[in-house]
Amino acid sequence: MRLNVNTAVLPLPSDELLDVVEQSLRVLFPEAYRIFIKENNGVVPITNVFSFNQHKYLIEKFLCVLDDSESDPINGWYDIEVIITQIEDRLTDNKDLVGMNVVPIAALFSGDFICLDFRETGEPTVVIWFHEESEEFSPVTQQIALNISEFFEMLKE
Repeated sequence: MRLNVNTAVLPLPSDELLDVVEQSLRVLFPEAYRIFIKENNGVVPITNVFSFNQHKYLIEKFLCVLDDSESDPINGWYDIEVIITQIEDRLTDNKDLVGMNVVPIAALFSGDFICLDFRETGEPTVVIWFHEESEEFSPVTQQIALNISEFFEMLKE
């Protein structure tokens, strides 16, 4: 699915940069997500609302992958690895984990995040990570889609 998005203004990540991020996080992004971020790095979507469990959620911004997040003082705060650095102990329940198994990909209006959840084997599911309920090594998530493509299909204007 092609989402309706505002024009991207950030540099688009190369396959090599995405490979480095995957190696750092110790995950493999789904191909549909790689294609999306290579075309829409850090965009504010126009197709930005989805419903789940009788609630409506608003995506503020998809997170970005930047070669140098410090060189962009505004968008650098929305770099996936920067967000992970800020909340990583609340994204995992495994103190000994090397890498990540819940990876934020979009910021929601309320301070929560849409994440790829790699905790099960196979393709990652898509979850909402709830910041107010999550504590150190005790993340609170709710699965909203079986995969990233299904999640993209949920989005409306």
